[in-house]
Amino acid sequence: MFEGPSLEALLPHRFPFLLVDRIRIVEVGRHVVGTKRVTAGEWWCPRDGSPTIALPFSLVIESMAQTSSALLLCGTDDARGAIGYFVAADRIRFRRLARPGDELQLAMTLQSSRRGICRTTGVATVDGCLVASATLTTILRSAPG
Repeated sequence: MFEGPSLEALLPHRFPFLLVDRIRIVEVGRHVVGTKRVTAGEWWCPRDGSPTIALPFSLVIESMAQTSSALLLCGTDDARGAIGYFVAADRIRFRRLARPGDELQLAMTLQSSRRGICRTTGVATVDGCLVASATLTTILRSAPG
């Protein structure tokens, strides 16, 4: 279990746009696993009782990006006081839907980091079944102010 800074200390996002509930595993500078519990009471869910409710794919990618930022900002002195800005997604593949009641596992691995430009690859799964995979680019910049 992760014993580092809270998500609120690492990321500028707050409810309802914080799309990672918890960081479970961190290999500093290498790998991170986060979780996102999908619930029917979230802001993106239709209120008409539609049976086709699923987490939008764009929010799955955003969850992966937030998890990547947590990886990049956790435990490194270089990133102290920085913010991770998600700038690009490549090789995106969607395989299945994440529905209310599912727990999304977000596993991200750092591929490269140079001059604050970081590339991560990762997957989002539910019960071991692939929901999405992508390569993300994030830039680290000093926090404004």
